[in-house]
Amino acid sequence: MTARTTRLDAGVRTALRAVGAAAREGLGDPGLAELVQIRASQLNHCAFCLDMHLALAREDGAVTEAQLGLLNAWEEAGDDVFDARERAALELTEAVTVPTGGASRPKSGGGFVPDEVYERAAAHFDAARLAHLVALITVVNSWNRLMVARRIPPGGTAW
Repeated sequence: MTARTTRLDAGVRTALRAVGAAAREGLGDPGLAELVQIRASQLNHCAFCLDMHLALAREDGAVTEAQLGLLNAWEEAGDDVFDARERAALELTEAVTVPTGGASRPKSGGGFVPDEVYERAAAHFDAARLAHLVALITVVNSWNRLMVARRIPPGGTAW
């Protein structure tokens, strides 16, 4: 696959990087941040972002190989792979990324993050960390859409 364009305004790139860095820092859990970014990238079919975040997760070591291998089926993976906090974050990731009630559990009312999904996440994160989690999910979705729209291939260095 050839990139449609490798041009991205430096101001846009800098702003998105800053938002992502602030969100990751505020969340305070590098492993969970990578899981969330990988899951959103799976849902958005962003090969560039998957490649990058899988490498970062492995490099950092905060995410297990079992988690990486079973992330696409996190609901069925069992509590010994993903704890309740991680599950709540992944469920919120799906609901924000595919705002029809989540990718795997369509619910009526389309277009919104269901209250019960948000409340489950709020039970595991204080208000500040929850705000950072939502910001992280939002910024990775922005990156995913930028990379997919421009067809930036995995491992691409000019983007």
